[in-house]
Amino acid sequence: MISLLGKKVKLRALEPEDLDFLFEVENNTNFWEVSSTQVPFSRYMLKKYLENAHQDIYEAKQLRMVIDETSNNKTVGLIDLFDFNPQHKRAGIGIVINEPHQKAGFASDALSLLTRYCFEALDLHQLFANITSDNKHSITLFTNNGFKKCGEKKDWLFTNGEYKNELTFQLIHE
Repeated sequence: MISLLGKKVKLRALEPEDLDFLFEVENNTNFWEVSSTQVPFSRYMLKKYLENAHQDIYEAKQLRMVIDETSNNKTVGLIDLFDFNPQHKRAGIGIVINEPHQKAGFASDALSLLTRYCFEALDLHQLFANITSDNKHSITLFTNNGFKKCGEKKDWLFTNGEYKNELTFQLIHE
């Protein structure tokens, strides 16, 4: 059995009670750059999303988990698998930690748990992450967890009136 309980965080499925947290994160414009979001989400839309969050990863091709702090069960972030491809045994990972809880080791613990889950429970061969070249904290997070830079897309994202390069990182399970 794969544990989703780490030293600092535990990962769990989305619940209807997560609506307020999801609303806060999805409508935080500071996170829009990494999610390619351009318009706010309504509570109604997010409620509908939560109603369908029970879909199996093989059906939905994605999985979102909530990151809770183990010491007090406070929700601190979200971690996602996207572009899940069981044929090629790969998926992308995205992570967001709410601003008051950043730089406390929660992201690293969550990434480690999800990586182990992907390789052991889902039998994936590789994971990838797409990170803007100026996001030093995310680059450090992923490289400290074994991901290697494997590519760069020049002028890939247009945000706040400027183009940004996007780096791709991979972790291949040997």
